[in-house]
Amino acid sequence: MKTQHQSLLTVLLFVALISMIFACGSPQSRKESQTGTLSEIKTGGSKLISVDGKYKVWTKKVGTGKIKVLLLHGGPGFSHDYFECFEDFLPKENIEFYYYDQLGSGLSDAPTDTTLWNTPRFVEEVEQVRKGLGLENFYILGHSWGSLLAMEYLYKYQKHVKGAVLSNMTGSIADFVDYSAVLKSRLFTKNEKQLFDSLDNAKAYSSPRYASLLNEKLYTKVICRMPLEQWPEPIIRTFKKPNQTIYLQMQGIDEFHVTGNLVNWSFWNKMPQIKVPTLVLGGVYDEMNPESMKKEAQLIPNSRFYLCPMGSHMSMYDDQSNYFNALIGFLKDVDTQHFAADKK
Repeated sequence: MKTQHQSLLTVLLFVALISMIFACGSPQSRKESQTGTLSEIKTGGSKLISVDGKYKVWTKKVGTGKIKVLLLHGGPGFSHDYFECFEDFLPKENIEFYYYDQLGSGLSDAPTDTTLWNTPRFVEEVEQVRKGLGLENFYILGHSWGSLLAMEYLYKYQKHVKGAVLSNMTGSIADFVDYSAVLKSRLFTKNEKQLFDSLDNAKAYSSPRYASLLNEKLYTKVICRMPLEQWPEPIIRTFKKPNQTIYLQMQGIDEFHVTGNLVNWSFWNKMPQIKVPTLVLGGVYDEMNPESMKKEAQLIPNSRFYLCPMGSHMSMYDDQSNYFNALIGFLKDVDTQHFAADKK
């Protein structure tokens, strides 16, 4: 049996050991004791940013470099995941980029307040994210709906932007709807179009026949030009988890039905107000009219236009080499002051 003196000595030694562990256990602990701040804690680049005073949106920095690019994903209501192929191209060129899940999407908060899902509020959200990331004189890249959002952001806040990339988006929803009708006539046989239209009129959107026509005859031709079973995993992951409430409220039932609050959106008359160097990117097989994207570039005074010859809406996958060569070339040209706009 231990004496009272031995028990007391054991307790004191235990307390001393615990104190040493807490004093020496981690670099962060030492940093905090020396500087009084936890700002140096490493998170792998992830950061939550407050928006609208009460919500958090997820961001992540990838790579390090003088050129800094903020990515705006498509949808509305999808997520950053399909941008993951950028990791194989931009960091090795010393280009730093930022993932960002818009409010309601991906890893960000998903409020149930439906008054939040409108373009002007998303524009203000992007500005809050810019401030939260400390970005100034940066590049903004929007894809699809993200490109629409980028246009509206530039119209109000382009003074903070060094260059812009408008990827796979036309200048109005009416133009998109008109071209969708052209694509359906071009890609469906006469019988397939009759069946699709009859199912559409009956609103049989959950019908396997409707889904088969939509996926096999449209999505694999103008969204990503590969059989569905070969679609890259980041695209599949993105399509598995959209916020359907946002998508339905702003877009519609699917990619070829615009019934939401974007239905009357048009930016044609505002295009000349975008003054920063701009790359308009598209694909020959895009669901957006290539001629309309060319018109978009012609209306933006300081712009360059590139159409991926084998690409569709997801040109960053189905015409990857051409997409990233055009993107990286643009970013470096602007950064080194060698950018030359196309002749109008």
